Amino acid sequence: MKNNNHTSEDQISLSTRLAMACNDPSGSITPPLYQSSLFSFESVGTFKDTMAGLHQQYLYTRVANPTIDAFESMMASAERGEAAVAFSSGMAAISSTLMAFVRPGDRIACVEHVYPDAYRFFEKILRPFGVVVTYHSVADMENDPELLAGCRIAYLESPNSVMLEAMDLPKVAAYAKRHGAMTIIDNSWATPVFQRPLELGIDVVVHSASKYISGHSDVVAGVTISSQENIQAIRELTLPLFGGKLAPFEAWLLVRGLRTLNARMKAHEATANLFIERLSDHKAVAAVHSPGAGSVPGLSGRSGLLSVEFERSVNIEKLVDQLKHFSLGVSWGGFESLVLPSKVSLAQKGEQNSLQRFKVPDTIIRMSLGLEDAEDLWKDFAGALGESVV
Repeated sequence: MKNNNHTSEDQISLSTRLAMACNDPSGSITPPLYQSSLFSFESVGTFKDTMAGLHQQYLYTRVANPTIDAFESMMASAERGEAAVAFSSGMAAISSTLMAFVRPGDRIACVEHVYPDAYRFFEKILRPFGVVVTYHSVADMENDPELLAGCRIAYLESPNSVMLEAMDLPKVAAYAKRHGAMTIIDNSWATPVFQRPLELGIDVVVHSASKYISGHSDVVAGVTISSQENIQAIRELTLPLFGGKLAPFEAWLLVRGLRTLNARMKAHEATANLFIERLSDHKAVAAVHSPGAGSVPGLSGRSGLLSVEFERSVNIEKLVDQLKHFSLGVSWGGFESLVLPSKVSLAQKGEQNSLQRFKVPDTIIRMSLGLEDAEDLWKDFAGALGESVV
């Protein structure tokens, strides 16, 4: 049922916009799943016009698909961007976005403690191809107005990985604009529920949609949101040629995930607040890393991902092995609670990884607090911690 009292999108809350988005003209509450690799044409003339860009029609799912379009439209609305483009993984989004705008000889200024695979992409792909990559602390990025001089791209995370240091994005965005640098940020931790970087002056937002956007640990996906001009540049170059396009079924699942994003993030935040309050006073805990609402401009809440730094008296392996309601595993942002000790990554052999490069302590456990009952999770964790102090 509809009436004639129309409200602009700017006046409607995020949760309402996501709940109402993508209804099909048929009346279906959920968008159809177009599980098709290609689309046919009625005539040679229409086909020729489509290939020449004179006619808008779906051609091939590696380029565009109605179900994927629905997800992209929802993400653009959620982040308050003009357009979005979806990918088959978070790394596909990061690499395709960067490669659309960077050239040999350019410099990327990257925040320290960046996502480990983004770090590997910089070091193993971009640097050998002649791109200069420099790494900088959050403090330096916030306090040195000339740090981005001569820089092509400032690659940001706020908060960053593992140490979860938040950044004054409006300040850094202003520095970047002064020097003509593009700003790209991974907003997977906060999601548009708690932070919308485009409204703070950032140029491009990327997500590992495998995390909170999906929320169910059954999708691997990525998405980039920006201006029409920037998204079109990606669509014309790296999206078709790198081939990292999202599949229709995953897009359909992501639309489902977005419907409950706001409610899930509030539940994750409530559990995180409970853990932070109790862990902060625990004698076996050296520090808890997790920025909260108001810690930096534009951040209105915290997600369920936090890092706990323990005293040396805690046997990390014993603690993890005794947990019953937490699983040991990579990734985060799903309905389930996970833990990952930093010493697992620090012990890796081979090339230097980001945790080693940025000197992450081996006494840290990264925790992804899920949607289980908060008190059940706390009793489990507190009991295991009590048994693990030596």
